[in-house]
Amino acid sequence: MASSAESRRFSFSYEVLAGEFPSNEAVDIYLPLPVEDTSQRILKQSIVSSLPGETGIEERYGNRYYRVQRPANINAPIQVTMKWEVSRDRVAAGQVQPLDAADREKYLAPNTLVPVGHEVLQPILQEIHAMRADDSAAATARAIYDWVVDNVEYKKVGSGWGNGDTFWACSERYGNCTDFHALFISLARTEGIPARFEIGFPIPEDRPAGEVGGYHCWVEFYLPQRGWVPIDASEAAKHPEKRELYYGSQPADRIHFTTGRDLVLSSASADLPLNYLIYPYVEVGGKPWRVKLQQRFSYDSQAMP
Repeated sequence: MASSAESRRFSFSYEVLAGEFPSNEAVDIYLPLPVEDTSQRILKQSIVSSLPGETGIEERYGNRYYRVQRPANINAPIQVTMKWEVSRDRVAAGQVQPLDAADREKYLAPNTLVPVGHEVLQPILQEIHAMRADDSAAATARAIYDWVVDNVEYKKVGSGWGNGDTFWACSERYGNCTDFHALFISLARTEGIPARFEIGFPIPEDRPAGEVGGYHCWVEFYLPQRGWVPIDASEAAKHPEKRELYYGSQPADRIHFTTGRDLVLSSASADLPLNYLIYPYVEVGGKPWRVKLQQRFSYDSQAMP
């Protein structure tokens, strides 16, 4: 996924087919919708659903979603195809604006799998303090990034990785992008540096169209002098020659869907918040339901100007 693209235009398709549910229970499926901001513009949207749906907004982070409902006693599969035309720019440190108290508190607080101030972090922070140029937030953030890139290996072996679990990353020192960035966020927040988790899908540049096998995630942290600063530690670990590219910028090789961890979309998810939202979240009879769905994610930049 390594890239230095400044801007991309592409279509992205998110398709879901779900069928194996109890026929006497109501079914709700929550699907994420992509972010619209200064670096990512949605030029066109199409949502085709076999059953009625509605858009909603998750309160804490403002994530948008599409909720499809199947009433009880209707035994019909649920099929949804969502497509967007997207203009995506390279993301760099933004316009410097004060961080309000609510956002500062939100992006310094722990999450279920992302502890802040925990003793497991202290040996790592001692190493980071020894290697940083000075004790400023900017130098500390850079040292955290370098430590994570140098000491965590990107690999998917066995089980336990992929949950965005700081404890896992500290003990096992490997995982996927969620584990890299959970650790970065824990270390940054412990040092008083606000940091936020973002997730979406990669849009490869080595082929103009195709399917996408799974999600990708990254981080932004806040410095008063620079605003929100983007980093991608897992891509830097996979592509050492791109280490500087992925500190302070993110190429236009991705689509951003949601922000944050421990998300609440419903009364049931208030009791058991979502770790993150990128794949469909399902409830049956008002309770979280684990089910194997047919899903397909694809992009096409061939027809884009």
